[in-house]
Amino acid sequence: MEIRDLKVIAFDADDTLWQNEVFFREAEDRFAALMAPFMPKEESINVLFSNEMKHLRLYGYGIKGFMLSMVETAMDISKGSIGAEAIYEILEIGRRMMNKPVELLDDVESIFNRLNGRYRLILATKGDLIDQERKLYKSGLEKHFHHVEVMSEKKEDDYRKLIRHLDIEPHEFLMVGNSMKSDIIPVLNIGGKAIHIPHEITWQHEMVEDGHVVKASYHQFEKLSDILSVLS
Repeated sequence: MEIRDLKVIAFDADDTLWQNEVFFREAEDRFAALMAPFMPKEESINVLFSNEMKHLRLYGYGIKGFMLSMVETAMDISKGSIGAEAIYEILEIGRRMMNKPVELLDDVESIFNRLNGRYRLILATKGDLIDQERKLYKSGLEKHFHHVEVMSEKKEDDYRKLIRHLDIEPHEFLMVGNSMKSDIIPVLNIGGKAIHIPHEITWQHEMVEDGHVVKASYHQFEKLSDILSVLS
């Protein structure tokens, strides 16, 4: 992949710029501990994931939808016998997640300082608007972004809409993110460019099916700062 004629670099947020999935895994462990009297850990986490997927279009991505799915799963697993104290603890799990500090990855600030002025930098993420705005504010990175887009989904049509809004052509757009499913494949499919920075933990929903062939070329690096090797 050649990085030419590039005008806009879009960055995913969660697990690209700052830690995120690790907090959901910690929350799942706490939830499973509450469900231990009713069901083994792995089974309760699988039921939770199933409920998340069932209600994804209704609740969307983010902590609030996760909290609602935990409450429903607790009711399902306990057959309605779960007590009010346990429900309160489930809500507290979500509140603790919302109050987590934002842990930036890989010297993000200095990377943006190198790129600012050469490209328009934008944030293109999905999730709950209030939650993502909160994390962006806590991160201190907002000053670097020409535009912030919080998307309900990151599919081909969503990226086409974003690119039209930015008044550029697809080949002038580069997406940097940790998810092949959400950040890389749909952008390549519409003629954009992409750089994949895998994170050590990937949510099950973001996994790409075995055997999926990516037809267009893209870069993959171990850490975010490696993008400077092709952008500087």
